[in-house]
Amino acid sequence: MFYNLLRGFLYPFLFIFLLFKPKKLKFVFQRLFQDLSTLEKKAKYIWIHCSSVGEINLIDALVKKLKNDFNENILLTVFTDTGYEIAMNKYSKDDRISILRFPLDDIFILKKIFNYIQVSKIILIETEIWPNFINLGSKYSKIFIVNGRISNKSFPRYKKISWIIKPLFSKISGFFMQSQEDKNRIILLGADKNKVFVTGNLKFDISFETFSSEDMSNLKRFIKSDTRKIFVAGSTRQGEDSILIDVFKELKNTLLIIVPRHLERVPEIETLVKNSNLTYKKLTNLELNPSSEEFQILIVDKMGVLRKFYSIADIVFVGGTLVNVGGHSLLEPLFYGKSPIFGPYLQNVKDISKDILNLNIGYKINNKEEFLNTINLLETKPVSEDKIKAFFKSNQNAAEKTIKFMEEE
Repeated sequence: MFYNLLRGFLYPFLFIFLLFKPKKLKFVFQRLFQDLSTLEKKAKYIWIHCSSVGEINLIDALVKKLKNDFNENILLTVFTDTGYEIAMNKYSKDDRISILRFPLDDIFILKKIFNYIQVSKIILIETEIWPNFINLGSKYSKIFIVNGRISNKSFPRYKKISWIIKPLFSKISGFFMQSQEDKNRIILLGADKNKVFVTGNLKFDISFETFSSEDMSNLKRFIKSDTRKIFVAGSTRQGEDSILIDVFKELKNTLLIIVPRHLERVPEIETLVKNSNLTYKKLTNLELNPSSEEFQILIVDKMGVLRKFYSIADIVFVGGTLVNVGGHSLLEPLFYGKSPIFGPYLQNVKDISKDILNLNIGYKINNKEEFLNTINLLETKPVSEDKIKAFFKSNQNAAEKTIKFMEEE
């Protein structure tokens, strides 16, 4: 009650503020005023909610399994704009899947949706805790947290508001967590231990694209790297690019490809490269003919192509790990047989990074010297691809385990 009274009190001030922020105003209006005609009225739906791109990318196997096992449509809601775009690209042609922007936990819009369709299950990917969504949703359907994760950073914050979280957790029918540590933490926060299960990480069930030898050869020619080694820095964050450029300067006969996590950072990276007196090319379209100019660094200003670059890489760095972000997908380069190099900030990929390090199929570095030594090591002693394949095989089927437990609840 207090939560909604506070929201109602703040709404007028929010809209006044947003009048001076056109982009943010658009963001809010797109979520509060949505056309529900893409939904089939009174039809049965499983509602999956994701935060952003990362969650959208890891639910493929889960969505496929839900469609096979349940004769219901799927409503997929996404919080961020980039996540919504990726969801539309992946699922908009599927007649059984409808995609909406998440309505910012507004109780009136949520009621409108729940009254428009019949929701049998709500699936919150990772730890999306929205009070109105959970309180209201529990009156219409069962709610499950899937691929649940409580990071080192979020755990202390959640503990401070456990008095708010615990009543919400009582409305949830099942918690399907990535690891034993995540299970222990969510129980400490108030989840019923009899409803908490370890099902593994859905990331291992992702269907990664495969590329033919011809595709990879064409891409190498396109970026003018038939003979040079290819150093791909994926999902880089602010503060990492300058370190990568310094490392790159020490390498010979190498092309550096920087793929930032957020494209709005491309101008910032361009400035860093210019100040380093290095030549570069900005890539916005893989279909265009490359220029005849030689360049040392390729800055990728395009979404959805990182995996293609990982497939041709000789050296791979995974971003969000040299700065306190917590890391991005270490599995993507591994799928293409490339051993990832990453920094010490691994809270988002904690369990996977531990397994990778224990199996010696990836490397953690703390400084430039360690970075260069690791590159030299990988050149002389590359990791066996069979070892990487065995790692994937031993961790798959998280989606299947999740659905099995869900059916029992």
